[in-house]
Amino acid sequence: MNEKTAVLALHKALDTKFAKDIILMDLHGVSPIADYFVLATGGSAPQLVALAQIAEETLKAHGLALKHTEGIHTCKWILLDFGAVIVHLFDQESREYYNLERIWGDAKIMTP
Repeated sequence: MNEKTAVLALHKALDTKFAKDIILMDLHGVSPIADYFVLATGGSAPQLVALAQIAEETLKAHGLALKHTEGIHTCKWILLDFGAVIVHLFDQESREYYNLERIWGDAKIMTP
């Protein structure tokens, strides 16, 4: 299983569902909790749910199992934990408020 390949495939999948501001963060050497973060913004609760579904389908197809989910009912910040890969799906307000890009600023940003 290659997590980098899975993360790049997830970028494409999220893009097909019109996710905004997709960022792929390589956390190797920065964090012990995960190797990659994937951040994306959705414009509505139904879109965020669709993004969560496509994320789960895509990463499962690449051999990653969903270990934990948070926020699916509030649709402000949905967190999908696949172990080595953690997916963060936000509404616009929460994305700006939590600003994970700044908090994890030492991570390398991957280009798809």
